[in-house]
Amino acid sequence: MKSLQLSYICKNKLYKMKRGLILFAVLAILVSCQEQIKTGYVDNGKMINDYQKKKDIEIKFQTKIDAFNKKADSVGRAFQVEAQEFQLKASKLSQKNAQEQYQILGQKQQMLQQNLQFEEQQIQKESQTQIDSLIKDVRGFVKNYGERNGYTYILGSNDAGSVMYGAKENDLTQELLEALNAEYTKE
Repeated sequence: MKSLQLSYICKNKLYKMKRGLILFAVLAILVSCQEQIKTGYVDNGKMINDYQKKKDIEIKFQTKIDAFNKKADSVGRAFQVEAQEFQLKASKLSQKNAQEQYQILGQKQQMLQQNLQFEEQQIQKESQTQIDSLIKDVRGFVKNYGERNGYTYILGSNDAGSVMYGAKENDLTQELLEALNAEYTKE
């Protein structure tokens, strides 16, 4: 009888242990299912356009563009004066000599235009390089912010509609923009 009771007690304890493990596994699954995915989004355009560093880059390049435009205007006016002087002299020159001078003037104009075009392309290239670097920095900042603050996803919203709807409380644009500008002013 004792062995029968002992067998019954062992089976009962084993049953309770299995039931406890199953209950624990179910609870673990439920808890893991209840973990919420922390998601936010930012307005890409606002994030980039309102970033003070971008505004500073734009000011810097506007200054360069203004200086370039003044130089181009000055060179253009100087060339026009030279062309007008040639027009006055051309009637006094032989046709052959006038044609040679006209070719020289045309080559000079072409060279001036090429130099100005090259300079303009360099300004554009430098500007684009800095903007590309800025965008890369912003992406890195958002990634680090997401990791530090436990986000699973931070999505980007734009006119193309990558985020068609987002609850206002999940819009991190202003919060991230303020943190990004604060970090920039520390530099």
